[in-house]
Amino acid sequence: MTQFTDLGLAKPLLQALTAEGYTTPTPIQAQAIPGVLSGRDLLGIAQTGTGKTAAFALPILHLLSANPRPAPRRGCRALVLSPTRELAIQIADSFRTYGKHLGLRVATVFGGVKHGAQIKALSTGLDILVATPGRLIDHLQEKNAQLRDTEILVLDEADQMLDLGFLPPIRKIVSHMNAKRQNLFFSATMPADIAKLAGDLLHDPLKVSVAPQSTTAERVAQQILFVEAGRKRALLNELFADANFSRVLVFTRTKRGADRVARSLEQAGVEAAAIHGDKSQSQRQRALAAFKAGDVRALVATDIAARGIDVDAVTHVVQFDLPEVPEAYVHRIGRTARAGASGSAVAFCADDERDLLRAIQKVTRQTIPSTDRRNDQALGAATAAAPSLPAESRGERPARGQRHQPGRKPARPPHQKSHAPHRDGAPGASAKKHRGGKGGRNNQGKRTDSKPQSGNGERRYVAATTPWSPVK
Repeated sequence: MTQFTDLGLAKPLLQALTAEGYTTPTPIQAQAIPGVLSGRDLLGIAQTGTGKTAAFALPILHLLSANPRPAPRRGCRALVLSPTRELAIQIADSFRTYGKHLGLRVATVFGGVKHGAQIKALSTGLDILVATPGRLIDHLQEKNAQLRDTEILVLDEADQMLDLGFLPPIRKIVSHMNAKRQNLFFSATMPADIAKLAGDLLHDPLKVSVAPQSTTAERVAQQILFVEAGRKRALLNELFADANFSRVLVFTRTKRGADRVARSLEQAGVEAAAIHGDKSQSQRQRALAAFKAGDVRALVATDIAARGIDVDAVTHVVQFDLPEVPEAYVHRIGRTARAGASGSAVAFCADDERDLLRAIQKVTRQTIPSTDRRNDQALGAATAAAPSLPAESRGERPARGQRHQPGRKPARPPHQKSHAPHRDGAPGASAKKHRGGKGGRNNQGKRTDSKPQSGNGERRYVAATTPWSPVK
């Protein structure tokens, strides 16, 4: 069996790994590290929770320490692009942990916080910069940062970058860089746009794939619970009556839904917190810290937490709403059964979510075991006795095409819905201000161009004319 000591890593790195209790690399680490150390570009395909961060962090730390040079002013020697702030923070923490005996400078750049500390960190130069694309472009445009001297580029969770509309800004960032650099490209799936980007960026890459695309973690026990939309809240409370549901991630489709589900759990006596793109950075970090510390049993999240957030000992993942994008199902349940542990994943499926379930089972190439809880008398009684909440918090989403309410503008039919991302990056959010694309007109009849959408300190680039249709 391969050990970290067999991979040619520097002794200070091995000391740090030993202190963390790591002796045996994961498959992607064992295959990727030697190739990166040799200077090759890398294309890594691996599902979430397989140890991708260490697969690039360890060899980067080794290469930078083995070739010491001053960090470029306003620049960095290695740049890691991350889709979300939380993942950027986690990646930077991993670099600091593994490189604690090397004395290299590591910093993060992301939206939702003030520019001052980031400008100061960039001004003296960095060995490693971990950044989200939108805020990094801000610094490039304001001349706070330059990437001419960057030696290594890492694109992490590339397919989620695509989901969030980050493909144009990634290309813009790359245009600021010297062509002579090492490129490391990691993704859980390989859709056509990501494959094209990889082809443009990588030169004769070493290809490492440790799991088929869109497969689910082997150690996760999965179950579908068919239930009426209006009884989801009662079913969730029933699950939490089991003490084994001690550290649970609950996923909702919308930000408002996350807040309401968290409040309903609190009403039932379950400590809960919500995390999504409308929360400030400090609120998001406090909620995540409370969940990691065990101060709350439930963290209710949109898909902003579906990838890359490494929380130890998540016992269960509950999908209160099935995701619109079937691949997100895989990333959600990957939050449990990490680091060799086992875990459980439960997904609620209402009648109007059957098409979404079929799409998930097609993508994952499996039939997920199911239990029918429809017409359950106990759930009916619990729902009737529950404190009143707005309909959406009880899972009572109007059926598609039937969402018009008196006095409100009728919703567009599903085939006309925008696929533009909102601040969480979940598809289907409104992009009214950006419809029409180049040469189009807004609601006031003024000409508009497709341009970045800003929110909560981070840019989301909107494909203004991309159609959306329900999954078949």
